[in-house]
Amino acid sequence: MHIGLVGLGKMGGNMRTRMRNAGLTVVGFDMNPDLADVASLAEMVEQLPGPDGGARVVWVMVPAGEPTRDTIRQLADLLGEGDLVLDGGNSKYTDDELNATMLAERGIGFVDCGVSGGVWGLENGYALMCGGSDEDVAKVQPAFDALRPEGEFGFVHAGKKPGAGHFAKMVHNGIEYAMMQAYAEGWELLEAVDQVDNVPEIFASWRGGTVIRSWLLDLLVAALDEDEHLDQLRGYAEDSGEGRWTVEAAIDNAVPMHVIAASLFARFTSRQDDSPAMKAIAAMRNQFGGHAVHTPPPPGGEATGGDAPADTATDTA
Repeated sequence: MHIGLVGLGKMGGNMRTRMRNAGLTVVGFDMNPDLADVASLAEMVEQLPGPDGGARVVWVMVPAGEPTRDTIRQLADLLGEGDLVLDGGNSKYTDDELNATMLAERGIGFVDCGVSGGVWGLENGYALMCGGSDEDVAKVQPAFDALRPEGEFGFVHAGKKPGAGHFAKMVHNGIEYAMMQAYAEGWELLEAVDQVDNVPEIFASWRGGTVIRSWLLDLLVAALDEDEHLDQLRGYAEDSGEGRWTVEAAIDNAVPMHVIAASLFARFTSRQDDSPAMKAIAAMRNQFGGHAVHTPPPPGGEATGGDAPADTATDTA
């Protein structure tokens, strides 16, 4: 399979490598010429097989919102009937409906795909949640098979309507917010009492045999191994936007979402004062997605750090 890939950031670059390792021919474009295989979107499309070689497929992995919308508009002018665009960024599901309609007017297919796996996806594979028609999903299936983890799980065709994949990924991220908040609050309580002596070992012990073991727990343990009391972090955590969209969708559908909503509001609180629990949230976000962190100010100085530049090639939450 030949595939174009737009956006070669933290995840996009690793996705290109993983697909190439699986035998796919990937032509990558990025605004950073040091990362790109070609100099323009037009050159990327030219290097993909034409109609006689089957549908041309382009996977878009750029920041959500206008950057993605603009990229897809440009691709609509470069591709033709029977070709396909896949949006693999963290787009809001309502954007997918608009993009699919615009492309369909030109006979171009559309698939939306939520991608989870962060900076670890190259080695472990990426969890993929896609939306679109059976015919369109089939055109991208070799790429899905190359990117997904080995084994039974890690890929789902979430629905045939545009936005199904990104909606599933949005809910995934909302759940992630709540899980991170629970671990963080537990860590803060253990740190606050005199009864326990070794908080990192407590968390490490939970990695086997307990019902709360998870990859997030593994990542928190890794963060505590690096900085036992998280002294090198400020209790400040950004949000990717998907937690907000999850709560909005819950309101629109009258679905009670107490825990996820509370975990989102806790992040807002973290921006008003230095929250101990948010140090743990910041540590986990940095572990799985490489998100930038805020550090305490040196004596007489200012705190450093900030959220990573907009790059939906980073993962989640």
